Amino acid sequence: MYVQRSKPKTFSNTSSFLNAGYILNVTTTHSPDSLYSLTRLIITLFIAIVGNAGMWGIVVIMPNLGDEFQVSRSVLSIPYTLTMLGFALGNVFLGRIVDRFGITRAIILASLLNAFGYVCACIFDSFFALAFFHLFIGLGTAVSFGPLLADISLWFKKYRGIAVAITASGNYVSGAIFPILLGGLISDYGWRISYFLLALSCIFIILPASFFLQRRLDKKYSDEQERQASIMSTSSRFKPLTLQIILSIAGICCCVAMSMPQIHLVTMCVDLGYGSQVGAEMLSLMLLGGVISRLISGVLVDFIGGVRTLLLGSSLQCIGLILYYPTTEMNSLYLVSLIFGLSQGGIVPSYAIIVREYMPPQEAGARVGIVIMATVIGMAFGGWISGVIFDATNSYQLAILNGIIWNFVNILIVASLLFFGTGKTLERKIA
Repeated sequence: MYVQRSKPKTFSNTSSFLNAGYILNVTTTHSPDSLYSLTRLIITLFIAIVGNAGMWGIVVIMPNLGDEFQVSRSVLSIPYTLTMLGFALGNVFLGRIVDRFGITRAIILASLLNAFGYVCACIFDSFFALAFFHLFIGLGTAVSFGPLLADISLWFKKYRGIAVAITASGNYVSGAIFPILLGGLISDYGWRISYFLLALSCIFIILPASFFLQRRLDKKYSDEQERQASIMSTSSRFKPLTLQIILSIAGICCCVAMSMPQIHLVTMCVDLGYGSQVGAEMLSLMLLGGVISRLISGVLVDFIGGVRTLLLGSSLQCIGLILYYPTTEMNSLYLVSLIFGLSQGGIVPSYAIIVREYMPPQEAGARVGIVIMATVIGMAFGGWISGVIFDATNSYQLAILNGIIWNFVNILIVASLLFFGTGKTLERKIA
C-alpha cells in the first residue's frame, strides 16, 4: 500500500546533497531525488553487485565443466543458455511482482530460487541436471537487473538516467569482481564449493539487505509520474506497445552481438593457449570498462535522451567487435577487451530508460522486464550460436563476423527510431 501523509514533515530549510555533481533535495518525505532516494540507490547498487554473480559464475566455470564432462562446445553452452533463459523470464515474472507487491518481496523470492539453483547444481553429477538447475539460478539473478532498474527509476526524476546507470553498473562491477574471485576459489577448492558459497551469499547477504527497501514512493509523486508518461506517450508517433516491440527486436540484435566476447572470451583464451585465468582477467577488464561506460551513458541520457545514447553505444560496440576480428596476441586482446567494455556498457540501461519515459510508472517493472527479457534472449541465442559456429569451423572468426552483422541491424533499427519520431520527444524533458 502507498502511504500518504496529509502534512508531510520537512526541514525548515531545505538542504542539498552534492554527489558527483548532482544536487539532491533533502526532505523527510519519500519523494524523488531526496536523501532517502540516494540511500536507496546505494543499497540497490550493493544488491545488484552481489546478486549478479550468478550471471558470471557459469562463464568462469565453463572450462572446468568441459574438462569434467567432456562435451562439445555447443553442448557446453547449454547451462549458460538456460541461465539466460531463466534470467529473461525472471525479469518479467519478478517485474510483475515488483509492480504489485514491491521490490522487497521480489528479492526474497529471488534469493530462495537462486540459492536452490546453486545447491542443486553443485550436488548433481549429471551435466544435464546441472544445466537444468541453472534455470533457477537465472530466475533468481534476474531480480538484480530489470526489477531493480524499474524500482530505482521511480525514485529519481531529474537525474533518472544516472541513477538507473549506477544501478545497472552493478552488473558489470559484479562481472569485474566475481570472475577473478571465483577463479581463485575454483583453483583452490573446485567449482562446486564455489557455487555453495554463492548460495550462502544469497541467504545471508542479499535477503537481509532487501528489508531496507520496503518503503514505497508517496502516491502524489507516482500520480505525477503517470501524468508525465501519458504526455510523452501521446506526443510520440509510436504507440507504447509498438515502441516496446521495436525496442525488443533491437535489443535481441544488439545482445546477440554483445554475447560473443562476453560469453566465449575465457574459452577463446584457453584455445589460444593463454589459460582460463588470463581469460577471466580480460573479462574483468572488459566489464570494468563497462562500468565506466554505463556511468558516462547515464549522464548522457539526462542531456541528449535515451535514443541518441542508445545509437551512440550501439555504433561504438560495432567498432569494438571489428577490432576483435583480427586480434589473437595476448596484450592486444587485453586492450581490445577494455575498448569493447568502454564502448557498450550503456546500451542496455538506455533501453530501460526509453521504456520508462513512455510507460506508466505502475507498469514499470513488467514493461522494463519485457525489454530486458528480449536483450537476454539475444545474449542466450548469441552465446549458443557462437558455440555452434565454433564447432563447425573450429574458429571464433566467423562467430565475431556474425556478431558484427547482428549489431549493424540493431544500428539501423535505432537510427530509424530516432528518425521517425521518438528522439525529439525524448529531448523535451518535462520539468
